[in-house]
Formats: sequence, C-alpha cells, structure tokens
Amino acid sequence: QVHMVESGGGLVQAGSSLRLSCVVSGLSFGDYAMGWFRQAPGKERQFVAAISRSGDTTDYEDFVKGRFTVSRVNTENTVYLQMNSLKSEDTAVYICAADRALYYYTPRGGSEYDYWGQGTQVTVSS
Repeated sequence: QVHMVESGGGLVQAGSSLRLSCVVSGLSFGDYAMGWFRQAPGKERQFVAAISRSGDTTDYEDFVKGRFTVSRVNTENTVYLQMNSLKSEDTAVYICAADRALYYYTPRGGSEYDYWGQGTQVTVSS
C-alpha cells in the first residue's frame, strides 16, 4: 500500500519561507516523477512544480518560478518544496503526487499522477 505524507506547512508572514516534505512508502520511489499541487478554498487544484525520476529535470508553474524549488532525495524516498518569498496568494493546501513516468518527464496534469498525499496547509498572512 502506498503512503505519501506531507509535512512542513504552517502559518507564516508574507516574505517568509517554508520547506515542505513528502515522504513516500510502498512504491519504488526512483521509478516515479513527483509533483506538487495546491488547492485553495473554493478554487481548482493547481500544478505547482514537478521533478523527474532522477531529479535532473524540474518544471514550475509561472507563479512560483524564482521563488519555489523542488528537489528529491531518492535514497530517503522524499521530495521537498522549498518556498521562499511567500505571498498571501500562496495560501492553500499543498499536495504531493507520484507518477510512474518516463525517465526525464515532469508531468503537469493532475490526471497523469497515480498516487496522492493528503496535503499540508500553508497559510501566509499579509
């Protein structure tokens, strides 16, 4: 059984930083591209970032480019999202996802992902 557990969320002021973690078990982590999505109340789920199986390729949505960094440590079955210069509009539940993708692929579509975590709340006060 696959488990994906996010952590690291919280309440911070605008301009602050947070680092989210997602620990995965129950699958061969290195065979999966990993993505981060977010969902704010009353809004559609949004793609945030993705990282390929090896970690060599990353992709970001425009609204986080230059502020967020996705990384992974395959030996620890963990993917991270470093979030800097947080804005109030970044407030959302952040969710990690896993996709059994091609080696360098960084999927953007939610429908491409096979497994999802429960999410961690990030609240940014202005």
